[in-house]
This record gives sequence, structure tokens and C-alpha cells, in this order.
Amino acid sequence: MIGRIPIQDIQPVVDCGRRSAKAAAGETFEISATVFREGHDAVAAGVVLIDPSGASKRLLRMREVAPGTDRWSAEVTLPAEGLWQFRVEAWSDPIATWTHDAEIKIPRGLDADLMCEEGARLFERAARAVRASDCKDDPADDSCGHRTAMLAIAERLRDDRVDPRARFTVAQLPETAALVAAHPLRDLVTRSGRCRVQVDRRRALFGSWYEFFPRSEGAVVEEDVAPKSGNFRTAAKRLPAVAQMGFDIVYLPPIHPIGTQFRKGRNNTLTPEQYDPGSPWAIGSEDGGHDAIHPDLGTFEDFDAFVARARDLGMEIALDLALQCSPDHPWVKEHPEWFNIRADGTIAYAENPPKKYQDIYPLNFDKDPEGIYAEIKRVVRLWMDHGVRIFRVDNPHTKPVSFWERLLADINTTDPDVLFLAEAFTRPAMLQTLAKIGFHQSYTYFTWKNSRSDVEEYLGELAHETSHFLRPNLFVNTPDILHEYLQHGGVPAFKIRAVLGALMAPTWGVYSGYELAENVPVRPGSEEYLDSEKYQYRVRDWAAAERAGRSLAPFITQLNLLRRAHPALQELRNLRFHSVDQPDLICFSKRLPGAYDTATRRHGIGDVVLAVVNLDPYNTHEATVRLDMPALGLDWQDQFVVHDELSGESYQWGQADYVRLDPHVNPAHVFTLRHGSVLRP
Repeated sequence: MIGRIPIQDIQPVVDCGRRSAKAAAGETFEISATVFREGHDAVAAGVVLIDPSGASKRLLRMREVAPGTDRWSAEVTLPAEGLWQFRVEAWSDPIATWTHDAEIKIPRGLDADLMCEEGARLFERAARAVRASDCKDDPADDSCGHRTAMLAIAERLRDDRVDPRARFTVAQLPETAALVAAHPLRDLVTRSGRCRVQVDRRRALFGSWYEFFPRSEGAVVEEDVAPKSGNFRTAAKRLPAVAQMGFDIVYLPPIHPIGTQFRKGRNNTLTPEQYDPGSPWAIGSEDGGHDAIHPDLGTFEDFDAFVARARDLGMEIALDLALQCSPDHPWVKEHPEWFNIRADGTIAYAENPPKKYQDIYPLNFDKDPEGIYAEIKRVVRLWMDHGVRIFRVDNPHTKPVSFWERLLADINTTDPDVLFLAEAFTRPAMLQTLAKIGFHQSYTYFTWKNSRSDVEEYLGELAHETSHFLRPNLFVNTPDILHEYLQHGGVPAFKIRAVLGALMAPTWGVYSGYELAENVPVRPGSEEYLDSEKYQYRVRDWAAAERAGRSLAPFITQLNLLRRAHPALQELRNLRFHSVDQPDLICFSKRLPGAYDTATRRHGIGDVVLAVVNLDPYNTHEATVRLDMPALGLDWQDQFVVHDELSGESYQWGQADYVRLDPHVNPAHVFTLRHGSVLRP
């Protein structure tokens, strides 16, 4: 049945409360609900936060979003990892009701003495109610000082030697409002059911990913000579450069033995040359399967040293978890029942018509599901034991959702710091469901969103509509995806997409070679790279590119340094768009408000990053930007100084501002508002 004071449409709630909403430790998010009651008496609402132990509870007051909307909200920051719970409480607020009526009646001399007496009785009730509560942080809140202050207010309201209007002023003081807020008098208290929020470690929300193939780093490829693979020891030499660019996570494609049957050659040909290394996603050979390392890459000791070196540089290793097998995988011989058998008796290889993956056998999770589950959990825990705490899961949408829900829950029970990224370029229902059942991050459709309308619509959805359960990872390219925007837009296109990916979401990523603006497809209309690293070694001369000024590494470094320096860029839900009168330019901001000022009833400006980006990599555009000033923590008439972190220039701006961006010089302004930048009279 509905409560005495209705509480409706609580957010965030996932699947009607059957699953947990998501947050990261230290992340600020909104809890809201619709709260109302019959008649005209005032109501109030709050959120009770219950920590993972269930022992600590704290009441956080909610504010009405706008008068008359009945929508209440509170900004919540949960400090520790684990499964938190919350409920919304609503109550009739007799002091607020009395204050509203008294403000109307007492100045007019209507029942003035009676109104003062009723107010005195309410403050006496409030004084009696002052006590330590399960919903307070500090039991010392039960202080004689607060009780005495409330009794003094009651005494003042009863002092008939003073005019009622003068007596009433004591109830209007800011100190009185603060006292009542700290010790609300609550009648008809109504409580909602409990809702859940899974709080993960900060890396689940914020991080910069760099993907590279260890076998290419240090590889030797010469004409008419058998190529020599790179390995973990040679790849470790690349790690300082990756760290210097400001990346937090190094993601490795599969590092396991590669099958020989139906091995793919250069550019995905079915007729490989003698020394073609094959696709790392064709996992398994006589050297082992998912629990083994390719002999060319080294040993487990070498891998452990690689992980340790990354850790020393402040980075983590993410490992690909690709649940498929080459025809040579040990599972094929040991467990043929785990695969699909065709009518001719052969095992079915993977297909995504018209694409065929003859070198890969998919698992059938409906055949011996317990056996498959136990083996995959063993594999995951083996790599966890070798320092891997992040897994990038290949094509999770082709495996049962129930399998992932069970596996991720099992891992989370013992190792809640282990994170899983879903590489699911699939339909929205599947992509979102994978996020709901436990994946900590998700690849997105960002690669294919290049116009302003598409970017605003899609990133607005990610930052707000789905943010309570889906965390986006905005990879600007992958070994599989070289979008035509990058193929034809040259270096400006690479810079533009890097600015969008790095600044619009707290997690983004690049695949090695992005710094060199590699942009040649295998054929027109394809998103595959020519001479794709998936099928061959790719030797890059990083130092030569740096010397020639052809590397985007300094630009990427600048973006990652900005991300680390500005907490506003480490949040997802604070993305706001601003109006631009030219469709090829986009303007957005991210803000982390400063402390709340009770006197002005507003937050300080805090940390603000404001970006204007030319989405056209070919042409210069100019436009007028019209800013949503309150979204920046400013008044509509304010003038302020912005500093462009990319060019080093500063400008005085207001609500309407002129911009001109040449993509070949600098395709974007990335402004920060510096201390004292607001020029108020």
C-alpha cells in the first residue's frame, strides 16, 4: 500500500530494483524521488545511506528541485567500495508549515500572538526531540547547546512584552534555519523500501587506456629473413613512453599460443605465408590454451616482470578474455562436447555473415555449462594470481548473459577490485543488459558518432539517461575499427576525436598507432586497417616520428595531463552542452562545483572545463557560442577570463562569445576558469 506520505519514482533504480545502480568511490551522483502529500502542509525528504556493513546509517537532506514539482533530490558521494543501500524518507514538516503561515499572518496582525505561541510549542517539541540518531554521523550532535538554543527561541516567541513581528524575526534568522535543518521535527515519517548501489574502485570510472601488441614491440621484420617476434621483455621498453603520455591502463590483446590450422595471413588472407604469426584471437595450440603464454612472448616469469614494470610506472595491465578456440586448442580434443558439431561431423567455426572466422571455434555454453563455467573461472583466477585485475572481454554479447552474471558475481565476492570491460558493439538492449548484470565498463557507439547532433544526443544519453548502470569507455580506434572519419580527415580528425574522447567521458582509450595518425584501410569502404596488426607484426619507429614532428604523442599527453589535473573531467554525469549557431562546432562543459555557501544558497564555481571543438577536419569555421551560465556556476551577466590549455591564450568571455577554429592549426579550445577569473562589479 502507498505510504502516508507518498514516495514515488525513486532514482537511480535499475530494473525495478532487481539490480544495483553503479557508482565509484568518491563519485558524486543524484538520488531523487517524487514526494507529496494532501493539503497544503509542508513536506520534507531525505536519503538514508546505509554502508556495506549495515551498521552505519546517515540521513542526508534532500532539496526540492523546483517549487511545485514535488521532485526532491540530493547529491550523494559514497566514500568506500562495496554494496551500499539507501532509502528515501519523507515527513510532514510542522515548523516549515508554521513558518510559511506566520510569514503571511503575523505582518498583517492576523492571530499574531496565537501564531507565536504555536511556534513556541513547536520549538519546545524540537528541543525535546534533540537526541543522537542512527541517521547522524556524530553522536555528539545530541548537545545541550542545540537544545538550549531551541528553548531560547521558544522563550523569545512567548515574550509578550515585544511586538509579535519583532518576536517572529528570531525564527527567520539563518542560525535558526541551520538549527532546524540539523534537527528537523518530523511528523508522519514515511519510509521507502531499500535500493542498492554497488560502489566500485575509482578505476572503474576514471582511466586512460592504451592498447598494444607485445609481439610487435621489438619485432624484427626484414625481407627474405624469418621475422623475429617481440616479447614481454622488449615490450617492457615501450611502457615508459606509454606512461609518459599519461595512460593508466595498458591493454594487451590475447597473449596465448596461436593455432596453426586455418591460420590467417596478412590482411586476413586464408593462405598464410610460412612465417605469418596468425591472429592472437585464434587461441590454442600444442603449447597450451587460455592458461598458457605464447612461447615467442616469453614465460610466466617474464609476464610477471612486465606487470611489475607497469605497476612501477603507475599503470595497470588489462588482459583480453576471448572465449573461443583455434582448432588446435587443447579443449577441442579434451572436450569436443563444448562445441557445435555440424551435419558433416566437423566443428562449426565462427561466422558473422558475410564474415567467416575459420580459425576460431565458438563455445556452446548450453553443452556442459557447469564444466565450461568451472574451467573459465579457473582461467580467470589464474591470471588474477599473476597480477591482472582488469579484463577486457571480447564479444561478450555472443555468450549467455546468465553466464556473465554468475562469473562476475563470483569474482566480485572475493576480489571486488577486479574490473571487466565489455567489448560489445551490439544492439542497445544487449549492451545495456551486460552493464546491468555486472560489467564495470562498456565499449560504445562513440566511434560512429561524428556529427554534432549525433554526439550531443548519444553522449547526453551516456552521461545522464544510462549513467546509473553503464560506464562508457570511449575508444577512438581499435585494431578492428578505423572509421572513415579518420581515414579521410588527416591529423585534424585524429586530434578532434581525441579531444572528444578524452574530455567528454572519464574513461577513454587509443589503440597503438593512433599517435602516428595511421589511417589507410585495407580497401575502400572497409574499417579494417591495411596490413592489420591482427595478422602480422607491425614495426613502428616511434623515435623517428617524434624527431620529425609527426607524432601526436605530445597532444595526447596534454589531454591526459588535463584529465588528471581537473577533477571535473574525472566525472561522467556532469557533461553539459551549450548552444552554437554553426552546426560544425560543438561546445560542452564539465564542472565540479565548489563548497556550498549557506548564505548565498549556491555552490562555488569549483573546477570548470569548457571546450569548443570544430568537428569539420577540413575547413575553418566561426560562430557565436551562447553559454548556459548557471551550468558553469555563473550568473547570466557575469564576465570571466578563460585560459585555453591547448594554445596558452586567455580571453574575456561572457554569455555570448565569438570563436574561430582552424582545424589545421588547432581544432579546439579547451578552456579552464582560473581562480579569481570572474569579473563581477
